[in-house]
Amino acid sequence: MSGSSFADATELAGAIKSGKLACVDAMQAALAACAQHKQLGAIAYLNPEAGLAAAQAMDQEASKHPERFALRPFAGVPTVAKDLGGPFPRLPVTAGSRLFARAHKGADSDLAGRFRNAGLCAFGLSTSPEFGFSLSSEPAIGPICRNPLDRSRTAGGSSGGAAAAVAAGMVPIAHATDAGGSIRVPAACCGLVGLKPTRGAVPAGPSFGNHLGGIASELAITRSVRDTARILDVVRGRTKGPFADIAQSPSKTGRLRIGLLADTGKHYPLAADRAQAVDAAASSLERQGNELVSIRWDEMESAVQASARAFGDIISVNIAGLVDDLELDMLVAEVMTQAFIMRGRAMTATTFWSSLNGAVKASRILWEIFDRVDVIVMPMLASAPPPIGSFPTDHSDTELHLERMTSFAPLASLANISGFPALTLPFGEDAEGLPLPVQMMAPMGEDNLLLRLASALEAEQRWRHRYPIAGFPA
Repeated sequence: MSGSSFADATELAGAIKSGKLACVDAMQAALAACAQHKQLGAIAYLNPEAGLAAAQAMDQEASKHPERFALRPFAGVPTVAKDLGGPFPRLPVTAGSRLFARAHKGADSDLAGRFRNAGLCAFGLSTSPEFGFSLSSEPAIGPICRNPLDRSRTAGGSSGGAAAAVAAGMVPIAHATDAGGSIRVPAACCGLVGLKPTRGAVPAGPSFGNHLGGIASELAITRSVRDTARILDVVRGRTKGPFADIAQSPSKTGRLRIGLLADTGKHYPLAADRAQAVDAAASSLERQGNELVSIRWDEMESAVQASARAFGDIISVNIAGLVDDLELDMLVAEVMTQAFIMRGRAMTATTFWSSLNGAVKASRILWEIFDRVDVIVMPMLASAPPPIGSFPTDHSDTELHLERMTSFAPLASLANISGFPALTLPFGEDAEGLPLPVQMMAPMGEDNLLLRLASALEAEQRWRHRYPIAGFPA
C-alpha cells in the first residue's frame, strides 16, 4: 500500500517518527482541514487547545524520550472521538442531544487512556445522531453530517462524523462505537474499514459498556486494514466487565471454509451491484485456495429478525432507564427519542425477556452455521448511501424507523446481538463512484481471521481513497 491515495494512520505515524513532520504540524494541518471541510458537518465540537497541547507533549517526548516515543504505534497522529461513548478528557460528550450540556467534568474512559498511550492526539468530537438512534448522523442540534464522496448523501450512522472525517482526510483514524452497525455502516458508506470487535475484547468502562447490555462495542474507523489491526492490538484485552476477553486466540490457518450469503430475501431486497461485490469477494478468497460454501437466506432470516427486534427493545429500555435515572426532561429530546423512551417505559418485563431469549436463539443459529464454515462473506448495505433526510427523527413511529434501518443494513445488528466480530471494507465502486462494501463475520474471538482475510481482499486495490490525509508530506 503506497501513495497518498492509500496513506493511512500508520504511514502518517511513520512520517512523524522519521522526522518528516512534527506532531504539532500534523495537528495544525488537521485543524485546518476541519475548517476547510466544515460544511461536511463531520465535527460537532472542537478543542484546538487540547489537541495542540497533546501534540506538543508528543513532540517533547520525541526529543527527550525517543525510545518511549518510538514504541507508540500512532505517535502524534491527530484523531477525533465520537460524541457518544466512553469519554475522552477535555471533550465533553452530549450524545448528540440537548438533554446534556457540554460540561467539562474531567471524565476519562479506559479506552481513551489506551488511545493516548498509543500516541493518538484527540482534538474534537465527531457528529452522531441523538443517542445513536439512526443510521444517518443528522442530530437536531446539528450539524448535519454529509458524505464526502457525495454531499447529497448520508455518511451513515451513528459514527457518521467519524467516517466523514476520515474519508475527507481530516484525520486518518477516528474513535467510533457500534451497537447496531454504527461503525460498519458509516465505514461502508464512505469507503473505509470498520471492525465491530468480539464482545468483551475492547474496554468500554467505566460506564459506557453496560448502557446497552453489552451489544455496544468501541474501536475506530480507519483507511486501511492494517490500521484497524494495529488499533485493535493496542487497545484490546484486560477488560473489566462481565464478558470474557477471548479475542487473543490465534486465528485459524490453512484451507478455510468461506460461507457465502449474497441474498437478503424479498423483504430486504439487495441492489445487484452490492450482491455482485459480495460474490466477487468470496470468489477472490476461493482463488486463494479456500472452499466456498453457500448459505441460504432462510438459514439466517430468523436470526436477523430476532436481532432486529432485540436491538429495538434494548435501546428502548436503555433510554427510558437513562432518562428516568438522571431525571431528565424528555421533552427536550427529539420526537423520535421521546417515542423510544415511551416505548421502553411501556414494555413489559415478559416482552423484553422474550426479546432477549430471541437474541440467544439468534446466536445459537450463528454458531450452528459456523459448525460448517469458518467465516461468512455477506452484504453490508442493501443499497448505496441514501440522500440526507432518509432517516427522519421528527416523527414518533419507532417501528417504521427501525424497519428503515434494517432495510438499509439488514445484517448489521446480527453481530451486536450475538457478540460475534464483523468487519466491513470496500471492494470496488459502483457506477456513481461510490464504494461497494462487503461484510465478513467470524466466530467469537476470530477477529484476527477477519483482519487477515480483509487484508487479502484489500490487496486487490479495488477501491482508492479520494482525499489524502491532511498535512501528509508530499
